[in-house]
Amino acid sequence: MSVEKILADWKNKQFKPVYWLEGEEDYYIDKLMQEAEHHLLTEAEAGFNLTVFYGREANWADIVNACMRYPMFSDRQVVLLKEAQQMKDLDKLESYIANPLKSTVFVVAHKEKKVDGRSKLSKLLKDKTELLQTKKMYDNQLPGWTEKLVASKGYQINQKALMLLVDHIGNDLSRIDNEIDKLLINLGTRKSITEDDIEKYIGVSKEFNVFELQDAIARKDLSKALRIINYFEGNPKAGPIQMVLPALYNFFSKVFQVFGAHSRDEKMIASSIGISPFFVKDYLACAQRYEYEGVERILLLLHEYNLRSIGINDGGTSDASLMKEMVVKMM
Repeated sequence: MSVEKILADWKNKQFKPVYWLEGEEDYYIDKLMQEAEHHLLTEAEAGFNLTVFYGREANWADIVNACMRYPMFSDRQVVLLKEAQQMKDLDKLESYIANPLKSTVFVVAHKEKKVDGRSKLSKLLKDKTELLQTKKMYDNQLPGWTEKLVASKGYQINQKALMLLVDHIGNDLSRIDNEIDKLLINLGTRKSITEDDIEKYIGVSKEFNVFELQDAIARKDLSKALRIINYFEGNPKAGPIQMVLPALYNFFSKVFQVFGAHSRDEKMIASSIGISPFFVKDYLACAQRYEYEGVERILLLLHEYNLRSIGINDGGTSDASLMKEMVVKMM
């Protein structure tokens, strides 16, 4: 079951006895737990009918006893188990999950991992609960996800601002959501987020960042690439090599895929290599500038300098010097 379906059911007052939320992506689990804690019951009902447990401290018998109680002055009660992955004797909940009380909404947050698929509990969860399994979002999905999130809040974000935000934060959905909320507070009556807003309110330079370095290399603009690396040298948090190399590898690995795309249609190419159609022209132009052998050489250089950045085959060259040497060889 999806997050959207669960939220829609709850909004329509349709509840199942047990919801089990598990996986690597905390964002969706936290979102549902917050909704369950603050909106499934009115404030008056919650005083009598909301019980919250934490896995590290919880005793399985206390949880089952709480779930077996009948609600007071309400049609339902809500029992939440947070951080269930830290709970001892988690499997002792099997008996209740197999035969839950219909007037109890029991919501379990099991973060960081899934229950062992070979266990009896795992099979029971699939048969007897509304099971949500989350996984980390791929980097190429982040721009589209972020754009939809902004739209759901009634705003727009231009493509450069979008890429600056995503490249700066990375795969942390909760932080992306929080930073967007911070941006919206500062927009006033405007309904569109620009790269100037990203620079002003999040602190990402719109001229000296990983996205601009990637663009400079793609265009074979060596002087611009070196200016950006010089900026990184003076501002290490703006572009650490551990962030730069994966970003460049992600970009050029997709450029490399352009050569295997069996289509000239830009939308088809964008779909096949997993990028926004807005940027497909940049990938095509880069592929044309460097050609197959050039892009292949860049990928090999990225691998070599990744090893050197962690001390393999390198005697301690600074990160900035490594990046300067690398981009010169690339171009």
